[in-house]
Amino acid sequence: MKMQINGKAVDSLSGESFDIFNPATGEFIDQVPRGTSEDVVTAVEAASSAFDSWVSTSSQQRAGVLYRAAEIARQNRDELAFLLTKEQGKPIAEAKNEIEGFASVLEYYCGLAHSLRGDFIQVPQNGYAFTVKKALGVCAAIIPWNMPALIMAWKVGPAMISGNTLVLKPSSNTPLTNLTLASILREAGLPAGVLNVITGPGEFVGEPLVNHYKVKKVSFTGDQATGKRVAELAVSGIKRVTLELGGSDPMVVCDDADLESAVIGALRGRFYNCGQICTAVKRLYVFESVAEEFIRKFEAAIQKLRIGNGMFENVDMGPLNNQRQLEYVKGLVAEIEEKDEGRIITGGKVAANSAFSRGYFFEPTLVLDVSRKSRILKEEVFGPVLPVIRVKDLDEAIEEANNTSYGLGASIWTKNLDRARVGCEQLNAGIIWINQHLKVAPEVPFGGIKKSGIGRENGPYALSEYLDLKTIMIKT
Repeated sequence: MKMQINGKAVDSLSGESFDIFNPATGEFIDQVPRGTSEDVVTAVEAASSAFDSWVSTSSQQRAGVLYRAAEIARQNRDELAFLLTKEQGKPIAEAKNEIEGFASVLEYYCGLAHSLRGDFIQVPQNGYAFTVKKALGVCAAIIPWNMPALIMAWKVGPAMISGNTLVLKPSSNTPLTNLTLASILREAGLPAGVLNVITGPGEFVGEPLVNHYKVKKVSFTGDQATGKRVAELAVSGIKRVTLELGGSDPMVVCDDADLESAVIGALRGRFYNCGQICTAVKRLYVFESVAEEFIRKFEAAIQKLRIGNGMFENVDMGPLNNQRQLEYVKGLVAEIEEKDEGRIITGGKVAANSAFSRGYFFEPTLVLDVSRKSRILKEEVFGPVLPVIRVKDLDEAIEEANNTSYGLGASIWTKNLDRARVGCEQLNAGIIWINQHLKVAPEVPFGGIKKSGIGRENGPYALSEYLDLKTIMIKT
């Protein structure tokens, strides 16, 4: 599959390419071009040339393109999900949900097409003023491999509907779905150059893209180290930046919680997409008085999870996406055992099955009696490993939950309204769930505090990230 620049499928100017493999089987899927800084220049120039025409197009016409793209994506949902599962590894049911999410996000931004207007302000003794919202110009988006279709929509939707043009760099692990979705947008009527997709490693494509002087805004989703580098480059060029840099989300289960619901919430919140979600449940704090019952129910639920190739309908959890993730998870669990930093009561090993011999499969793992010094409580663990920590009350739970550099999401499970209020006020995170976790609708602002990032995706809040505000004052 080729890159897409100025509405055309093209090879890299270098002539080089790299292979994409299925993380469940190790089989070769396709090749994509290994982009270069010269390819980035070509893509940015294409986006710049397309900007004047696209921004002059009415917002209703832009919405029409996005709406048709959403329709086409839904019509081809099963084929797109098949491709997504092949390159990412997630179960086919999760892949279908993600394609539906892609379409829903585009449709949501179609509905905001009429809201792109400024304000009228009366200024006593100085006449009046009004504001005008203007598209920024060429924007850049860099997206990860865990939810490539959904996160693409989070960035394409607000950028496109507000009149910007975009250069998108997908992850080198999962570029095929993004390239196919870009083709669908083109089929839906998106003019040439409005969306360009460049494939290749970050050092050869990502950095030149962020650095390009014509790029006015960068939206990045990924790890903290890379996000810091993106921020440094963006600041040096005085560019707008949105950063979503992951999380170590705590889930707090109080002694009055509906334990059955909490078990289901923790199971889905940790092991959905093999735990490879920014807002996955990554630390579980349970009141001591209900801990034994909760752990017993939770362990039984984990042991019923069906692991396997995501192509099969009866699979609950697929493989990790790549060798690096597998080695990280293996190393983390080995360190916990070697340093006696916790007690593994289920899982903890590479999945032992001949069907998994070429894939990146790791058992869903539950860890108890975790040392507060363990990395599992400090880092963003992108994989199916969950520590459970017993706490005596809500004060201790909140203190422990907030003891991290991350602040993306958190949840509290309780029937007590006052406890829920305290949790909402005191848990340090960009999004707080009550008696649920992980769900994010297109209307809901999404983003973190502390080192989890800057800015917000989703909702009308995301539109402001892609618009400049001009104030005009008139003396009467």
